[in-house]
Amino acid sequence: MSQLVVPSIKGNFWKALPVALLLCASFVQPSFAQEKERLLRTLTVSGRGVESIPTTLSQVNVGVEVQGKNAAEVQKEAARRSSAVVTLIKSRPGVEKLQTTSINLNPVYSYTNNVQRITGYSATNTVNFRIPTDRTGTLLDDVVKAGATRIDGISFVASDDAISQAQRQALQKATQDAQQQANAVFTTLGLKAKEVVNVQINNAVPPRPVYRELAAASVRADVPLPPTPVVGGEQQVEASVTLQISY
Repeated sequence: MSQLVVPSIKGNFWKALPVALLLCASFVQPSFAQEKERLLRTLTVSGRGVESIPTTLSQVNVGVEVQGKNAAEVQKEAARRSSAVVTLIKSRPGVEKLQTTSINLNPVYSYTNNVQRITGYSATNTVNFRIPTDRTGTLLDDVVKAGATRIDGISFVASDDAISQAQRQALQKATQDAQQQANAVFTTLGLKAKEVVNVQINNAVPPRPVYRELAAASVRADVPLPPTPVVGGEQQVEASVTLQISY
């Protein structure tokens, strides 16, 4: 009967093992070095994008201020006028985000011979709301007629949908700007871009409202006033993108 004979490699195997490991390492090492070199040979550029959008909404602050001798009566009259103003505002189409911003009742002092004395009370109630800019002037005139005695400034903003779309467009412009900068550098230096190895997006900054100050209203019932002119403006949405490109 024939038998399978396995050669003994007890001696040669252990002698050949270091050589085999060395050969494997020699094949692995260049790949690691190439990867390291690829990561080290990079260009980093930052692009900026700006998108301008029209402001179509007005953010308005209006209020009622009442003064008198008796605190309870002053507060009651301020509440009555404020209720009329709020009812009017709610009745107008396009009004949104209506909210009370302050309710104050404060003593009014006078000084005689360095002596402080309470001479009355002042109550102030204010509200804030948004309305399409093309309807703002008429509404401001009407809230004054309804009892408002304060118009504490106005700011102009774009709609939420317009801002969201502008943010995406600003990011797109920022990315294109970064790519154009990188292409200019590579072309000048005679280098060839390989791939984008890292992208950092700095979120588009929401635009700041465009503020305008309006003088506190003061009207007489027997003197008709022309409609208050209200004109909006533009807001800018900015974004930046940083690209790291290997070459």
